[in-house]
Amino acid sequence: MRKIFTLFSLSFFMFNAAKAQDTTRNNKAELLPISNEINTKAGKRIYFNGTKKVHTSMLPYFVGDISDSLSKDSLLVGMRYPGQDWQSKNWVYRKVFKEHLVEVNDKDYNFYLDFLPDLQIGRQSGRTIWLNTRGVEIGGRIGKQFSFTSHFYENQAHLPDYLSAFVRQNRVVPGQGYAKTYGNGGFDFAYSGGSLSYTPSKYVNFQLGYDKNFIGDGYRSLLLSDNTFNYPFFKVTATLGSVRYMAMWAQFIDFQDTPFDDETPYPKKYGLFHYLSWNATKRLSVGLFENIMWRPRGFEFSYVNPIMFMRPTEFANGSPDKALIGFNASYKIADRYVVYGQLMINEFTFKEVFSGKGYWANKQGGQLGVKGFDIFKVNGLNAQLEMNRVRPYSYSASDHFKNYGHYGQSLAHPLGANFKEYLGIVSYSYKRFDLRFQLSHATYGLDINGLNYGKDIYKNYTTRIDDYGVYIGHGLKTNLLYADANLAYILNPKNNLRIEVGCTMRNESNSQWTDKQRFFNIGLRSSFRNLYKDF
Repeated sequence: MRKIFTLFSLSFFMFNAAKAQDTTRNNKAELLPISNEINTKAGKRIYFNGTKKVHTSMLPYFVGDISDSLSKDSLLVGMRYPGQDWQSKNWVYRKVFKEHLVEVNDKDYNFYLDFLPDLQIGRQSGRTIWLNTRGVEIGGRIGKQFSFTSHFYENQAHLPDYLSAFVRQNRVVPGQGYAKTYGNGGFDFAYSGGSLSYTPSKYVNFQLGYDKNFIGDGYRSLLLSDNTFNYPFFKVTATLGSVRYMAMWAQFIDFQDTPFDDETPYPKKYGLFHYLSWNATKRLSVGLFENIMWRPRGFEFSYVNPIMFMRPTEFANGSPDKALIGFNASYKIADRYVVYGQLMINEFTFKEVFSGKGYWANKQGGQLGVKGFDIFKVNGLNAQLEMNRVRPYSYSASDHFKNYGHYGQSLAHPLGANFKEYLGIVSYSYKRFDLRFQLSHATYGLDINGLNYGKDIYKNYTTRIDDYGVYIGHGLKTNLLYADANLAYILNPKNNLRIEVGCTMRNESNSQWTDKQRFFNIGLRSSFRNLYKDF
């Protein structure tokens, strides 16, 4: 990472002389948080802005792509309360309902600092569940080309039963890293991240971060999602007309079979990502994705090459590394609806694809979905339907250092592999109120009797149970029904401070057991993070 930071610094000073002097132009380096809530509320502006500037499948978004005249704060406030005239009252009123805790604004720079609480309490099966999170976030911009963010969260929690079981088995809180035991059945864990973004010209952007990325137009992504814990990365994004190209180098943690103590460092592995996005028309967008994962063995100079199609280079080097390719597409209908999809190919044997014999090495996945904004012409009413399918043993490898995972979770879908999922989300916003419903159903094959049926991406695929007859649901066929509803009252749109009440139902069943869980919670929450618990 020192080399990456040096490269980033040199790029900053090299292009500094080309910095534009137009102080009325929006900061082109400013990034929106990766947030399903923002994507939904600002979706009509993102997808139907009448231009081909926004590459909707590459997240985080650049604020300057969405609006030439608004900053991130202005966009968030206007997204929630269009046309509302905020009244300046006393200091407490402004800090709770209107402003960041600390704000410094100037035409050449700005800075903010927020305290971000996530304080929840609820009940499940007669016991109290709770979350006590104290977060701090700072961010801002310098000039029109440079922006930065940094955040830290300290957490203690008594989680619902299924999440507690996940943490005990995987040693991580979903999306948030390693957890220590706390009290009687609780957990203590921390979460930190941040990024630097520099845009020396309209053609190129550099990002250096310890954060997350997302490729796709859906709620899920089968290519690269924000499901896992943060990771360090260096990303270069180049734009020419309606084409945008991203090259990213990242470092991941693989602590498979590694003890958790104060003496043993977590093993590292590395990933190279390329994504080419083309807004072919104002309605049609297509993208090509490529990834190489490799275990540590010294620096791979051939992977410095930022150009796509690394498989021939990898083959020429006699490389044992793992490749994954994919395709993404979206089409906008009637200025209100978007149809989208993905195809993921981890590995396949061409003659076996259409044989119908269920060959194990045909490791592919697919996504198809549709989402609508202001549906039935009702302002603030949005909906999304999505289907995801991934065959057994996808994302896995012969060596767990080369699988498509980080910190004990999949870099793509939280269910790993060997599943099919159908989900629907409906949300409605009215003034300060947000109402959201989600219903999903998944079918997957669990491992039984110590055998590998292809769901766990961290298991070596050479331990597979069969070569043929491998279909989705292979193993202990299990059904999962997940339903969630919550109602929120927004206090401050800049940091998403809200009072929220919610209830969740989760039913997991197969031929051997049934697990039904119900719980509800109420709390004071903030931040725009995506933390997935719907698995």
